[in-house]
Amino acid sequence: MAVHEHPRRSPRFQLPFSGGNRTASTSEPAVSARTDTHTARAYTFASLRLLTGFVFLWAFLDKTFGLGYATPSGKGWIDGGSPTKGFLGGVAAGPMESTFHDWAGAGWADWLFMLGLLGIGVALIGGIALKLAAAAGTVMMALMWVAEWPPAKHLSDGSPSMSTNPFADYHVIYAVVPRVRCCHDQS
Repeated sequence: MAVHEHPRRSPRFQLPFSGGNRTASTSEPAVSARTDTHTARAYTFASLRLLTGFVFLWAFLDKTFGLGYATPSGKGWIDGGSPTKGFLGGVAAGPMESTFHDWAGAGWADWLFMLGLLGIGVALIGGIALKLAAAAGTVMMALMWVAEWPPAKHLSDGSPSMSTNPFADYHVIYAVVPRVRCCHDQS
């Protein structure tokens, strides 16, 4: 089998992380600086991915076992508690308020929510199925954002919502982080 050089490719040396064509005569310090920048960026994204994965995994563990943080001891999923009943039952504003109340405590909602938390957490920490985890995490966080409905200045009962920002809350951040990492891996 003969190997032929592609007619449109230049015979120049390219580093796999460089954005454009680089010649083999690139100076050593410039290559080292780019490598250091690439390494720092990779560590930053990996750390961000691991921390975000732990947020999802911790929520799963706390809701499953009632570790006494967001879920009181004895109220975990394994103790017969519902991971969705408190949050979705407490929705007090927004266009899906009654829908979320209907979903609160439903077996299918509990299972779907818990499998989502576990799957997203494990995928982000393990670095596997990142596109699927990013999509699932984005959907989950978007639904939770709608449930809290930050744009509302007042709740259904007329009391102040205490929303500090009508758009950017932690659900938006958690929805964006896995997508950034997923898209960065593909470049």
